[in-house]
Amino acid sequence: MRIKISRKEAKESAYWLRLIIETNEEESKNRGMVLHKEAIELKKIFSSILVKSQ
Repeated sequence: MRIKISRKEAKESAYWLRLIIETNEEESKNRGMVLHKEAIELKKIFSSILVKSQ
């Protein structure tokens, strides 16, 4: 159950970071892209854990 919540939070974080990337200056875009990639990786990790635990 906690993994599902963590995956959902990572997905939501990726969404908000994508909005930051699309609406801000170049400097913020670069930092946002790094964080967005990290959020996507976390979502993939949580999804993998969820699949393997079922």
